[in-house]
Amino acid sequence: MTDDFDLIISAERVLIDGAFVAASVGIHNGVIAAIGRDLRGADDVRLAADEVLLPGLVDTHVHVNEPGRTEWEGFASATRAAAAGGVTTIIDMPLNSIPPTVDAPALDLKRGVAAGKAVVDVGFWGGAIPGNLGRLRELQVRGVFGFKCFLAPSGVDEFPHLDADQLDAALKEVAALGAVLIVHAEDPGVLAANENAGGTGYGDFVASRPKEAELVAIDRVIDGVRRTGARAHILHLSSAAALPRLAAARSEGLPITVETCPHYLCFTAEQIPDGATAFKCCPPIRDEGNRDLLWRGLADGVIDAIVSDHSPSTRELKLGHGGDFALAWGGIAGLQLGLPAVWTEAGRRGIRLERVLEWMSRGPADLVGLRGKGRIEVGADADLVAFAPDVTFTVDVDKLFHRNRVSAYDGAELAGVVRGTWLRGERVDLTLAAAPRGKLLSRLGTKHAETL
Repeated sequence: MTDDFDLIISAERVLIDGAFVAASVGIHNGVIAAIGRDLRGADDVRLAADEVLLPGLVDTHVHVNEPGRTEWEGFASATRAAAAGGVTTIIDMPLNSIPPTVDAPALDLKRGVAAGKAVVDVGFWGGAIPGNLGRLRELQVRGVFGFKCFLAPSGVDEFPHLDADQLDAALKEVAALGAVLIVHAEDPGVLAANENAGGTGYGDFVASRPKEAELVAIDRVIDGVRRTGARAHILHLSSAAALPRLAAARSEGLPITVETCPHYLCFTAEQIPDGATAFKCCPPIRDEGNRDLLWRGLADGVIDAIVSDHSPSTRELKLGHGGDFALAWGGIAGLQLGLPAVWTEAGRRGIRLERVLEWMSRGPADLVGLRGKGRIEVGADADLVAFAPDVTFTVDVDKLFHRNRVSAYDGAELAGVVRGTWLRGERVDLTLAAAPRGKLLSRLGTKHAETL
């Protein structure tokens, strides 16, 4: 072809339609305009021999925490961390910001804060709490991608959980709206029955949040979906024991999707030392056999996506309680490291990089309806990543873009280095002096998502 393009990126291995092929990607006005071998453009980039060209990752589970808890994280730091890790689109959770995103003024405030700071594209989830049931439409018409609820205490007072009756009401409401309810599925009764004194023992922490808490809550969601016809999504699945009932629900035709996270796929309870609260998350990281079954759930298609559940806090909240798991903040900071972490473990298991990208790029994009993200095809946004899959590195938290230098991955030996990220055809500059180019996305509009 002799068409002119703004940019041509060529590589011997480009991920197209689930396979690596030699190709050139022609970009015009931020969109992939052609894929071929003889393209001509104003600017030509050829990747190194050890690099592959990937679609930008889509992370639909990120706690940015701004406004209100910007000392934990913020849009400037979170989106730079995302871009450094090959993530070109994030969807921000409605907590732990203050105020939480549970009404139109809170959404407007969060959008205003994010505008001008985001270096990757950002969308927003709304929240479903007892106080806003019956009024979710005001967020729906403003373009949130769906509604998050907890079935057990969230960890922050301003975002209370739904009881059984309120869950039913929320499911009925999202069904009427044609929306999706995304659910932190742990049962408060099971958690209360297993509460213990805490302390530094990781085994004691896991015992306080047993797999039964997830099973009971997931059963409640499945029953609710069956009765209401609502679409539901199970967040951060930790317990593989839930996979058979989720597979059965999907075989029944129920509209339920599932995600898991890098930390559940890469770590095991057996390797977590007592007092190592950097590994605390809820639900918890479980045993090695459970991890193996989660990988099988991905291979079998029961789990649809891998997303970070990036939930950082200050160093004091995470590590400042003498190793007491009951007192430490529960969340893993891993936004920048998801791709190499998952790829390292996948490679150990003989799983191809192509499959990893199905779960971390196209899969999450499709779950939220961003059909112009997460793929290299004509008409899609030119969100692209140069990735060196065979290069190894040691994680150093002091070199991450996360606001707080705390991560369960510190010191880990990982494979795969992101060497460049393009957002709509322009290379992302990670320096603070660079003008951010991220857009604020809406569920409404075209396959690329309409900007708000």
